Amino acid sequence: MVPKKNRKMSYDLGDAIPAVSDGPWPSFPSDLMSVLIVLASQTRGTCLFFEKMFESRLYFVDQLKQMGAKIVQCDPHRVVVTGRSQLYAGTFSSPDIRAGIALVIAALAAKGESVIKNAEVIGRGYSAVDRRFAALGAQTALKD
Repeated sequence: MVPKKNRKMSYDLGDAIPAVSDGPWPSFPSDLMSVLIVLASQTRGTCLFFEKMFESRLYFVDQLKQMGAKIVQCDPHRVVVTGRSQLYAGTFSSPDIRAGIALVIAALAAKGESVIKNAEVIGRGYSAVDRRFAALGAQTALKD
C-alpha cells in the first residue's frame, strides 16, 4: 500500500471536469440543481453546474460560500464547485423552496447550529421536513 502522503489524486474522468446542466425531461431536473451543488461541496473533486432554465436560481450559492463552500460563480447561470469543503454554521435566509432545502441540507452538514430564516417557504413543499430529518438523526427545530 502506498503511504497516504505519497498518493496522487486520480479522477475517473482523467483531467476532465464533469459538468451538470439542467433541461427539460429527460435531462437533469432543474429542481434538484441546488441540492446537487450542496452535495458536490461535500465530495472530492471539481464540477461545473450550468443552470440553463431559470434566471437567478443560483444566487443562493453566496450563502453556501459564507458557510465555507469552495464555489466560484462564473455568471448567473454557472458555478464551479470544488469539494470537499468544511461547512460552518450561520444565519441564512431561504430565497425559495429549492434553495431553502439545499440550505437545510448544508446546515445539517455544517459544524455548529444554523438558523434559516424564511423557512416557511420550505414547509410549503416539504411536509413535516423537520420531523423527517429528525427521524434520520438530525437535531432540528422549527420556530414561529
